[in-house]
Amino acid sequence: MNRIDKLFATKPRGVLSVYFTAGYPGPDDTVPTIRALAAAGVDMLEVGIPFSDPMADGPVIQHSGTVALEGGMTLRKLFAQLEGVRAAGIEIPLVAMGYLNPVMQYGIEEFCASCAAVGIDGVIIPDLPFADYLRDVRPAIERHGLHFITLITPETSEERIRLIDASTSGFIYMVSTASTTGARDSFDERTMDYFRRVDGMGLRNPRMIGFGISNRGTFEAATHHASGAIIGSAFIRLVGESATVEEAAARLIEKVSG
Repeated sequence: MNRIDKLFATKPRGVLSVYFTAGYPGPDDTVPTIRALAAAGVDMLEVGIPFSDPMADGPVIQHSGTVALEGGMTLRKLFAQLEGVRAAGIEIPLVAMGYLNPVMQYGIEEFCASCAAVGIDGVIIPDLPFADYLRDVRPAIERHGLHFITLITPETSEERIRLIDASTSGFIYMVSTASTTGARDSFDERTMDYFRRVDGMGLRNPRMIGFGISNRGTFEAATHHASGAIIGSAFIRLVGESATVEEAAARLIEKVSG
């Protein structure tokens, strides 16, 4: 069974997933960051593939991607770094999140094969048109036993949400806002209505809410209406402010639980 499926089978609510940028703050910090977050009790990780034009990302994640690229991070280097991560005892689900351009340059089939070989469980490509996924990418995803996770927003129609639910697996990534990533202190009533509306649709896939999760209040609001929440910018900001990734991971857990 895919590790993502195992996670939601054993923990249907309160799942904490964290996004981090591979190669940030230093080129060799990818695996140490995975170890630190897993040891801190995070349930799932999104390994961000840095890209020069990250259209959905806010300034914090954009900056981390720029630093990673300047440090020499590439997709091939990332896969090489991850080669021994499962043998080292890391069992939590890993999701590769990146933009289409680097994946296409690497090759769809080779990308999916490399993901499976290093123990990645799911893939998010936010700028991949859904029709292209169904036609060109889905066969490779399924051949290699991966989950393909798709984003929805408050503007996504019910018809499209149901199509996504029927055509993907793992979980649905609910973007809390149509704007770029970034931490927020709370969600407004319109956003909460969106959470409630999708929660009431009876979807097949679990849902994870991301964009704007930064503290206990936003985490609890998200997990009340979905299986869990994804934190990105808030953790990356803590990495920049902390002496070690272990300290950043501990501070993140404190912010979410306190």
